[in-house]
Amino acid sequence: MQGSLESLVSLLESYRGRDKVIRTICYGSQLVGGVLSQRTEESPQLGKSLLLFSAQLSHCRTVLRLFDDLSMLAYCHSYGLGSGEEDPGLRWISVLNNVADQLYYPCEHIAWAADAELIKVKSDKWWLFSTVLWGSSLLLGILRSVRLLVLLKRKLRKCERDRDDSSEARSVSRSQIHTQMREELLTVLSSMADLSNAIHWMPPGFLWAGRFPNWLVGLMGTISSLIGLIQMNASNSDQSDSA
Repeated sequence: MQGSLESLVSLLESYRGRDKVIRTICYGSQLVGGVLSQRTEESPQLGKSLLLFSAQLSHCRTVLRLFDDLSMLAYCHSYGLGSGEEDPGLRWISVLNNVADQLYYPCEHIAWAADAELIKVKSDKWWLFSTVLWGSSLLLGILRSVRLLVLLKRKLRKCERDRDDSSEARSVSRSQIHTQMREELLTVLSSMADLSNAIHWMPPGFLWAGRFPNWLVGLMGTISSLIGLIQMNASNSDQSDSA
């Protein structure tokens, strides 16, 4: 119990950890609120309250992202054109992904400022731009993970054919590759769940835009958020083990 509490406190003390917790509660509230609001005979007011709570948490995350531009710019600058990547396909997918992520923030900031009446522009088109960029980033992220899975499979087959290494070394290498593959599979599942929501928020007429009920948006977001928490916990555990 004490260890779980300390882990939660540690998670909430970091910006990324707090954002993931807020995101999980936000979508979880939308999921439960959407289900309850459809059952008019059972706690409709509670359902509406949870949906309002979810909307406020979403707004909170939007405001917090006002300060993400510089960290994203620093990451893009450090990655550059991906000269450290051995695979050209992986490199250019990552570069395009970084460009989409970097452009997303100012578009969202303008949309937020317009809604807050800080600037006199219509927010609709800027929300659309930010949604398109988010969806593009998710799609590129899926392509990147799929490409990584292909490369990891090739590496795994090479490892199994290589008889020069000791059996223990091969076992460790295979274990590391399988761990990376599981990580990328989780990333694909998370991004696909988010992409389904991104398409829902596109203008009506585009695929299933506008057709998701609140509970389904909440379900997709909750799945993605829980995967993100699992990945963050696994990453922190690996760092603790290496330390």
